[in-house]
Amino acid sequence: MTDQRIAPEGAMPSPQASPPLIGTSPTLLHVMSFNIRYDRQSSHPGDTDHWPDRVAPLQDVLRREVPTVLGVQEALHHQVLVVEASLPSSHRMIGMGRNGGSRGEYSAIFYDAVRLELIEWDQFWLSDIPRLIGSSSWGNKVPRIVTWGRFRDTATDQELLIVNTHFDHESENARQRSASAVLDLVRFFHPRPTTIVMGDFNSDAGSSSAYRSFVSSGVLADTWAEAEDQLTPDCGTYPRYEQPILGSPRIDWILTTPEVLVRQAGVNPSSLQGRYASDHAPVQVLLDVRPR
Repeated sequence: MTDQRIAPEGAMPSPQASPPLIGTSPTLLHVMSFNIRYDRQSSHPGDTDHWPDRVAPLQDVLRREVPTVLGVQEALHHQVLVVEASLPSSHRMIGMGRNGGSRGEYSAIFYDAVRLELIEWDQFWLSDIPRLIGSSSWGNKVPRIVTWGRFRDTATDQELLIVNTHFDHESENARQRSASAVLDLVRFFHPRPTTIVMGDFNSDAGSSSAYRSFVSSGVLADTWAEAEDQLTPDCGTYPRYEQPILGSPRIDWILTTPEVLVRQAGVNPSSLQGRYASDHAPVQVLLDVRPR
């Protein structure tokens, strides 16, 4: 397959001139899912993986896009603090480390507290003992978690369920069992509220059993497939510190219940002076959750 990478339209502009892929919206809901890649302590200055060199590109894309809702994966506690500082002061966060408290990677949800009023939130582990902090089962080599929150959208008075997760990268059985666990959560609340599920699923959209479980459930749809306007080509979300590649696996998704209108969707190829914030590209959607 020819290596076809995507870039923003036209010549590469200066960082200050780079327009957002979606940006802010007064009435619609801008949702971003972003595996920001954990801080690998063994990296060195100049390495693509070196966290101190990735902070500026991360801050740049978050400050340009300003998502209403942001789900991050792989974020360690000090990285969560950087994300928090990169968003407006009105944003709040729910979630904890997968090893409890501030220990281990977060699958945190950041949200605009002016737009979204938190009703309740919780976190569980993708295991046979989901309430046991740090537990793992099904072939997961490390603990895997689901963070969820119920919100009232102050712009529409709609109730929203927002879910963020990170599936195992090795075990197919773990991914299948994890998909079932997330679907159980969604079905518990179904048919209300309107639901958004996002994360790094480590599964190819369109061909994996986890993906098929979600989209054949009747309660969730793929926002990329449903989008009225696909802002970027259909490309992979794991380009490993390069431009996203056309036709490569899309392993980071955002799903919603079918009543949601997906106005826009895209995979953001953003970089800053040739550096990338993560080995994953952020995925973004603009959602209309107003009641029909």
